[in-house]
Amino acid sequence: MFSQFHSPWAFWLLIPLIAVFLWNWFHRRDKSASIQMSQVAWMKNVRPSLKARFIWLPDLLKFIALVFVIFALARPQASDTQVRNNVEGIDIMIALDISDSMLIEDMKPENRIEASKATIRSFIKSRTSDRIGIIIFAGESFTLVPLTLDYELLLSRVDEITTAQQAHIKDGTAIGVALANAAGRLKDSTAKTRVVIFATDGENNSGTIDPETGLTIAKGYGVKIYSIGMGQSGPTKIPVYQKDIFGNKVKTYQPFESTVNDDLLGRMASETGGKYYRANQADSLQKIFQEIDKLERTKIDVNKFTRYTELYKSYLLIGLWLFLAAWILGLTLFRRAP
Repeated sequence: MFSQFHSPWAFWLLIPLIAVFLWNWFHRRDKSASIQMSQVAWMKNVRPSLKARFIWLPDLLKFIALVFVIFALARPQASDTQVRNNVEGIDIMIALDISDSMLIEDMKPENRIEASKATIRSFIKSRTSDRIGIIIFAGESFTLVPLTLDYELLLSRVDEITTAQQAHIKDGTAIGVALANAAGRLKDSTAKTRVVIFATDGENNSGTIDPETGLTIAKGYGVKIYSIGMGQSGPTKIPVYQKDIFGNKVKTYQPFESTVNDDLLGRMASETGGKYYRANQADSLQKIFQEIDKLERTKIDVNKFTRYTELYKSYLLIGLWLFLAAWILGLTLFRRAP
């Protein structure tokens, strides 16, 4: 089925064609030969033959044939449109601090770590064509999920994130180790943009790699860092969970001095082309991830290709066959005697 005409101007030829056909049709009796007779009453009961009834058929076939020829001149075409999406994805490693201080209850809905998990889940759901991985760290660093497009896996593993105490790993804040681990995961990435989102609420106090070395590794791999300082600095209370004599879980609070190394996190971002943020509340953390989401958007180039197939040949052939049929009928079955 055609979808367009390449030369629609050809349809203007239908106007003179229809005019000529109608003029001939209404004046066809004027062209017929006649014989004068004194009386024709006896001929009124004579029924016309089949040939006489369809004497107009060759002229009609010629008219239809010319209509098909005009359609052929208009060049009907069938179009086949294909859209090709060229996706230039981004590789993103999220490095999340899970030290016990992330249990401090100064961010909704519950504490720093739960606020981080909720925001990370929303961030993952907003991406479509980017590989994402997750690093967790406290006094040591672990790869929770390597770079992947399996967002369902990422979301399920985020739900499983706990603090160092609950996971029975070394507590502390090994910023250098975590940064080197995240950058190393992006070392072999072929993506044009490689990003680390680094969220912590402390300063480096553990690990075998110092932050400066980790930063040097990240810069060497061309990694861009968006660093986030979590929570409020200053005196606060950290919840501690213990069991009473009956085996029930009891939460108590201990004084704690919360300190975020703004200078280090700021340099990690500025020296790699990223940006540093402070997140004092859950809604500010959400806004930070939304801004990162806007800054690091996947580039999608849409190329549209349309292929046209010419269909005029079938219309032209039909017109020629109809014209030939009209010519043959005019010479044989509907031949008019002189």
